[in-house]
Formats: sequence, structure tokens, C-alpha cells
Amino acid sequence: MSEGRAKGDVSGGAEAGARDLVIITGMSGAGRSEAMHTFEDLGYFCIDNLPPALIEQLVELTALPGSRIERVAVVCDARGREFFSELASALDRLEASGHPFRLVYLTADDRTLIRRFKETRRRHPLSDECSLAAGIRAERELLLPFAERADVTIDTSDMRPADLRALIREQFSRAGRERGLTVAVSSFGFKYGVPPDADIVMDVRFLPNPYYVPRLRSRSGLERPVRAYVLEQPETEEFLRRWLSLLDHLLPGYVREGKTHLHVALGCTGGMHRSVVLAEQTAEHLRRSGFPVSVSHRDIGKDRSRE
Repeated sequence: MSEGRAKGDVSGGAEAGARDLVIITGMSGAGRSEAMHTFEDLGYFCIDNLPPALIEQLVELTALPGSRIERVAVVCDARGREFFSELASALDRLEASGHPFRLVYLTADDRTLIRRFKETRRRHPLSDECSLAAGIRAERELLLPFAERADVTIDTSDMRPADLRALIREQFSRAGRERGLTVAVSSFGFKYGVPPDADIVMDVRFLPNPYYVPRLRSRSGLERPVRAYVLEQPETEEFLRRWLSLLDHLLPGYVREGKTHLHVALGCTGGMHRSVVLAEQTAEHLRRSGFPVSVSHRDIGKDRSRE
């Protein structure tokens, strides 16, 4: 697997308060679409196949008062036909104005590009009146000035899509804030149904139930007495040890495969006691591991007066 070839240090990003603008170009079939999807997952506002002349207008729009768009990624490439010729001058104007940007160039060798086009049966944008190989050669010549000007060059010849996603996340994720995977942890009651969007479902109904302790029955897993009761059980201690170890094993694998959102749901009978306590414990553990985590309790507020 190729690690990609990057030139320039991009880990620091733009100056504080400046807009983060990434301009993606490169060879057709080298992974521009995959790159765009990855930037979108990283929180960038993304536009594919943008005419270069509109880049400055986009920058001005995102700088207007009240705009919440701070990170922008655009793709400009040979599909733009005559519009693409304006990319060099657009980059020159950005440099002259002092607006920071990073130019990402994606490439692959001719054999790989030909194979990918044959597999997808898509038409090369420059092969209307010539062979696929001739179209690739013409595009490479057209893009040569940008290959030489790029801040980041990635050769995807030996890469899987997951490898490209991982490399982009490594280069462009904000250190300490993004691991490439956001986790939603929730509790629920099986009597009300399993959350349909859950990726991992854990049934904790085997643990001792506070419902059968009169002083705890009407209280929730967010309250200290219920939490203490659940966590003091020997079965709970052993479960948490094994459960959190399993998550520690699974989540890095999801990250490597490019998964960006994961919903972990823990269920007990009514979704009020055990699952609530253990969802909170799970979320706390994952936050300590560096993942962005949200936690919710779907059934904690259910009206149980008629049950």
C-alpha cells in the first residue's frame, strides 16, 4: 500500500481566524470524488467541479458577517473544459490577496487510470475524439503546472479508497478534535423497540434490575442512587471490563475502514435504569479515548403511569 507522497507541512492549517480553503485538482480517476467525500465528513463545506473564476466569490460569501462556514473544499478539474483554464489566475489572485489556501493534487500512473476507467465504464473528459490513453496524456500535460504548484501531492496508484480516506484524515483533521469517527451512544428500552439506526446493539437485561428495588423504581439511571446500585453489582463490573475492551478493539477498525458515524445503543427492559447508567459509562470511556461522543436516552422520559 502506498502511503502517498505529500510535500509541504499542512498540519498547522491557516492562521487563527482565517478561512480554511482547500482546492482539489488532479487526474480523472485518481480519487477526487473519494477525496471530496472525505473532506465533507471532516466538516468542510464542499463543492465539486466549481469553475475556478467563482472561487473568489465563494471566499467572499463565506466571509460575510453571520457566516458559519469556516472550512471549504472545492474541486476544479478538466471537466470544467474552457473554464478550467482560469484556475492559474484564480490561484494567483488568492496569493496576491494574502488569502491562505492549500492546493491538493491527486494522481496515479497511466496503467492504473486506464484500468479504473475500464472497470467503471465511464468516459474520460478529454477523450471525446481520441483514445482513453491519449486523453490521459492530454490531461496530464494540462495539469502539469498544478502538479508542480501543489502543496500536497497524493499518488493513489497503489491505494484502496480506504487508504486515501485515511491519508486525507491524517493530513487535514484538526489535531485533538477529530479522530475521523463520531460516536453516538444511546440507551433504550426493548419494550419500545430497538433503534433502527443502531450499528452496535448491546442487551444489558441480564444485569440486576433496579426496578425491583422499591426506593429506586421511580428514579432514573441519571440519579446517583440508581447509578451506584448498577455499578456496585459484580456482574456489572465484569461486563464493563469486557464491553469497553471490545469497543477499544472495534473502533480503530472502523476508523481504518473510513466509517465516520457510529451509533452504539444499549438496551434494558424499559430504558430507564441499567441502559442509562451503562450508556453514560460507555460515552465517558470513549471520550477519554479521544472520540467525539454524544449521548442520549430515548426512553427515559416515557410515561409509565399506565404500564
